[in-house]
Amino acid sequence: MLLRSLWSMLGARLTAGRKPVCLCGTTIRTRLSSQTLHVNSVQQRHVGRPASGGVRSPVGSVLASSGVLSAQRRFYSPDIVKSILKSTAAPAAASGKRAPKGPRTKQPSRSNLPSSSEDKDTMQCIAFATADQYHLPTLCHDLISHGFTEINLPRDASNALVISTDMAAKPDDNALMFLFREGSVVFWNVEEKEMKRVLRILELHEIQPYEVALVHWENEEISYTVGEGNTKLERGDFMLSDMMDQSEAVLEKFAFSNALCLSVKLAIWEHSLDNFVESIQSIPETLRSGRRVKLSSAEVMKKIGELFTLRHCINLRSDLLLTPDFYWDRENLEKLYDKTCQFLNISRRVNVVNQKLEHCTQLTDLMRSHLSEKHSLRLEWMIVILITIEVLFELSKMIF
Repeated sequence: MLLRSLWSMLGARLTAGRKPVCLCGTTIRTRLSSQTLHVNSVQQRHVGRPASGGVRSPVGSVLASSGVLSAQRRFYSPDIVKSILKSTAAPAAASGKRAPKGPRTKQPSRSNLPSSSEDKDTMQCIAFATADQYHLPTLCHDLISHGFTEINLPRDASNALVISTDMAAKPDDNALMFLFREGSVVFWNVEEKEMKRVLRILELHEIQPYEVALVHWENEEISYTVGEGNTKLERGDFMLSDMMDQSEAVLEKFAFSNALCLSVKLAIWEHSLDNFVESIQSIPETLRSGRRVKLSSAEVMKKIGELFTLRHCINLRSDLLLTPDFYWDRENLEKLYDKTCQFLNISRRVNVVNQKLEHCTQLTDLMRSHLSEKHSLRLEWMIVILITIEVLFELSKMIF
């Protein structure tokens, strides 16, 4: 009886002073769980009936006012808190940025692969295709005015321009640049700042330039060294002979550069063909479902023009199908050129592109025939309507 009276007096004082009871969560949970019957008996003693039907007991009000029940709801197990914090603090996986889609048959460029430890004797040869064509006479004059030096080539190599510079990346070899009329440039052992400078100069002499992002994505980068032995392509790297004189070394680099030029140009055309295929890929599905193709005759003719322009560039205007005449009387250079083309899978890529072009041509022919049939059907209906109108006029004359 003495303990119960002390407990009730303590609760009354805490209620009068409105001071919360600071009890640990473990003590509150143990006391509330072990003295449930005791609380019910106290409720019956004060109220005279059990606390049910929404009637609040004095002990319940004392516990609520003293912060006991609110403390029971506020204190949680440490394991639960840790699990909740762990689940909410975990960051969402960010969606990665999709890389530009490259041709499926293209040899992967060294610049797009993970970087590895470079040898001290290894130098870099990088090829870019920046435009459809270059205007070589004005380009040569502009480069010479900027302090570059022109190196003469044989007369049958008039489609290229060789420029030398003092800004070499490594002292083991001279810095050379091969600029082809087809809109490609190949840098041999040239510093990065000097390459950017030349690319800015090229922008003034380009005919139908390409997108900058596409130029830097569709490139070819091959390592090369200068040492003893014959010049060759071995394990994906160029091995240049140090026994050659300056003019012969330039011609060997010209053969390698010519193959690299074809590869980067073909990569640009492959990208254009992929874009063309994506633009017409919904047409077969539309025809299969029986829906109307929402293409006018002008749009179909534009698609046909794009297709034949691409086909003309690959098969007629470039040297992808045949070896250039420059190598006919230069057997050693022809072997280097053919070996590089085989390494870059140029012949296989050309076959794949031509097969895609053939399928696209069949689809465009189908669209053109479909539009011509619709046009002829429309003319037939117009003739029928005109004949019907004429018959109605004749009938009206006979009746009236």
